[in-house]
Parts: sequence; C-alpha cells; structure tokens
Amino acid sequence: MELRQLEYFVAVVEEANFTRAAERLHVAQPGVSAQIRRLEHELGQELLDRSGRSVRPTEVGAAVLPHARAALSAVSGVRLAVEELTGLVRGHVAIGTVTSHNVDLATLLAEFHDDHPAVEITLTEDGSDRLIDALRGGRLDAAIIAFGTTPPPDLDTHVVTEDAVVAAVSPDHELAGRSTIPLDALRDRVLISLPQGTGIRSLLNEACAAAGFTPHIAFEAGTPAVLAQLAARGLGIAIVPSGIVRSREDLRALTITRPALRGTLALAWRAEGPISPAARALIGRARRQIGDWAA
Repeated sequence: MELRQLEYFVAVVEEANFTRAAERLHVAQPGVSAQIRRLEHELGQELLDRSGRSVRPTEVGAAVLPHARAALSAVSGVRLAVEELTGLVRGHVAIGTVTSHNVDLATLLAEFHDDHPAVEITLTEDGSDRLIDALRGGRLDAAIIAFGTTPPPDLDTHVVTEDAVVAAVSPDHELAGRSTIPLDALRDRVLISLPQGTGIRSLLNEACAAAGFTPHIAFEAGTPAVLAQLAARGLGIAIVPSGIVRSREDLRALTITRPALRGTLALAWRAEGPISPAARALIGRARRQIGDWAA
C-alpha cells in the first residue's frame, strides 16, 4: 500500500469524479484509476462505486476513508512537527462553528494568523450534527458545537458555556404569567425552534420523543435571536437558551421542567487520530482563551 494510492482515493471521493481528482492532483486520469485499482486489489475489496454519474465510496470505502485521511495527515505531521520545533508552524487548519455563539472566533483566528502566517485557515458554518460528522471524518480539525448533557462520543470537548433551555413567550401570551412549564405541556403548542441538526433542536426532539410526542414546530430560524423575535411577535413559543431572554423586555422565560433541558456550547476535536501541529497549536490557544469567552 502506497501513500499516493491513499491520496488518490481521498481525492476521488472528495471530487466524486476521477477526472476532477486527476486535475486536482496534476496527474493523468488513467494513473489515478490504475493506482486505486491496485489499492482495491491489495485490500481485496472495491472501495468506489463507479456505476453512477458521480463516484461514491462503497460501504468498505466509507470505512477506509477516515483512516486514509488520518494516514495522510500523519505523514504531513512529520514535517510539520519538525517545523513546529524550529518555530515554523505551517500547514492548514479547518475550523467549523455553529451559527450562533458567544465565541470571539474572529479575534482568535486573527491572533493565530499573526503568530503563524504560514498556516492556511478555513472556517465553515453548519449545524452541530454535520460539524460532528466532519470532525469524525477528518474534514475539520476543531469546531464550536452545541449538544445536550452528554458530549458526542469519540470527541474531546472543552466547555465554553452551559445554559438552561427555556420556553420564551411574548408578554401577552396566555402562558406569560407562569415561571415554569413541564415538557409535556408543550405537546400541542405551536413551537419555534432552530433547524434539524442543531444542538438545541436535537435536545428538544430527544426529550419529546422520550415523553411520547413529536414537537409541533411551526417556525424555524437559523439563530436563537431570530427565534426570540418571532416569539415576541406572538407567533409561538420559542425554545432558546435562557441567555437570549435575559436582556429582552418583550419576552418572558418559562423554565422547562420534567425534565429540565440544558444546552452546552463547547470546542470539540477528535479524541483519537493524528492532529497536525498547526491544529494542535490553534486548539491550545482556543482552550486558553475559553475563560475570556465565557466571562
């Protein structure tokens, strides 16, 4: 098994096309095909499904993919480790983040870039579920994610904030005089929530499923601030972190009980597998600054 075979395999999966992968690698397309065939022959399994318009990994290929990425990253890390010891951190760091948070990522990335100008940084916004998948698949080095009380398996996390998840209503809503509401009382209510794939939505869905019902989500928005605006206009009950409501006079917060819901915002990275010196340096800096983020 050769490293270039793994490199060609990863490129074809990411491009979903042999020709585009060859162009990206600056090699001839037949050479890419031949090397991947040799890799498949050595492993005794087909790694790519070539039957459709786009090339997709087979079940075996999908299982091999994160290991191939890890192997390539490890080799790259050998050179990066030497450069790090001589003060020349180079390479690429891929960061992900949920849309709404209190993390000053702009300052973090700007300061890191000032110290390590040779490192290329990319930033992606997405839902927590997809960010977690990207971390596990090696497409991201670190990410700001949201989840409930239990951190995702296979990831290391450093908590930024923990906050109660509440039901927010307008002052003239029929529930505005209450301070608490049991989860089951939301069964037939019009709710306003973040989209599927976000931490709070997953937390809500799981809690409602355990209580035996599916929440009636009438409105979705990408940030808790927009959810609060919709609730303030009387369009329903917003499920948001309590911090969103504290500074608003046009909303009333009802603590959700039986069970209480709490959301966690955290920096996450792979618990196992190689981490490049550049990514390790950025993660270390971020962890040191978490106290300032939460302050």
